[in-house]
Amino acid sequence: MVARRKVAVVGVALSDCGRLDDATPYALHAQAARRALADAGLDRTLVDGFASAGLGTLAPVEVAAHLGLRPTWVDSTSVGGSTWEVMAAHAADAIAAGHARAVLLVYGSTARADVHAGRRTGTLSFGTRGPLQFEVPYGHTLIAKYAMAARRHMIEYGTTIEQLAEVAVQARANAALNPEAMFRTPVTVEEVLAGPVIADPFTKLHCCVRSDGGAAVLLVAQEYVRDCRTSPVWVLGTGESVSHASMSDWPDFTVSPAAVSGRLAFERAGVRPSEIDVAEIYDAFTYMTLVTLEDLGFCAKGEGGPFVEKGRLLARGGGLPVNTDGGGLSAQHPGMRGLFLLVEAVRQVRGECGERQVRRSDGSLPRLAVASGTGGWFCSSGTVVLGAG
Repeated sequence: MVARRKVAVVGVALSDCGRLDDATPYALHAQAARRALADAGLDRTLVDGFASAGLGTLAPVEVAAHLGLRPTWVDSTSVGGSTWEVMAAHAADAIAAGHARAVLLVYGSTARADVHAGRRTGTLSFGTRGPLQFEVPYGHTLIAKYAMAARRHMIEYGTTIEQLAEVAVQARANAALNPEAMFRTPVTVEEVLAGPVIADPFTKLHCCVRSDGGAAVLLVAQEYVRDCRTSPVWVLGTGESVSHASMSDWPDFTVSPAAVSGRLAFERAGVRPSEIDVAEIYDAFTYMTLVTLEDLGFCAKGEGGPFVEKGRLLARGGGLPVNTDGGGLSAQHPGMRGLFLLVEAVRQVRGECGERQVRRSDGSLPRLAVASGTGGWFCSSGTVVLGAG
């Protein structure tokens, strides 16, 4: 029986991101993977665990083969945007139990380029089989589902469209400090509200950007940390949860599965939400940020609207810096963005974020970060609490 080991993130990287008309998803996977290994200063021969989803007929077999890896531990869990937080939890458990020594998580997508080249259309529906067949005939698109949930919160708690717009404004302000962000020009609440309506109450800037790009994260057992060129960022606690398959199964549109995954992650990490220095939260739509902040315990249920006002979410000077890279609303969103949350959280804890670097009140670097991903139409959630070495 192998004693449970501590697990650290030692390598993180993004591939090229933004507008990449000539890239392929495989190339972006490879670029991100190489950069993450170089970041850690480790050779790929150490990697015996691999996790990937969203590409290939037999993910992650095809991607691992493309990268020249022959893993003895694999994961292809696919639960939408929360996939990567859930995979990180599985990888940490596997390493802690001695089933793997180093696990590489990789993602890459040309979602934007594919639409522009006519290789695919914008995703209006996830399919017409199973429980979804009862919603699709009514035009209940993915965006409409999030919009309906947002409207329920507005009715239930008095949340205003201006408060939701504040999320987009502050995400763009953070992106302005990020040279890797796709959109960096500041926007105002008035500009957000004046945009074309996509799904009531969401206008265009309430919705995430569509980009190309990839990311990679390398986790290792504690005995390999001394061989790395980077400071370790430890996995302190994780949680995962699923909520519903169709909107009619969802008991309360104002409560996301992060209410469960967050509680589990914080309990297992032995920390409280009030101790977190920086939060990276999945933000395909502005409402996701607001309701996830509530469900993770940063404010009470129904108080998300006032909580996000007055620059509270800004990387520099905010009460709780959130989505410090600009998030999916402004930085990049090539599909399942959960892995980007982990990359930014690790970079913040390591103090590598330049102008957007978060500092504690005493000027020191963040000690605790949380990354919380949401998948589908609020039907899955994964939360990871990370801590400095």
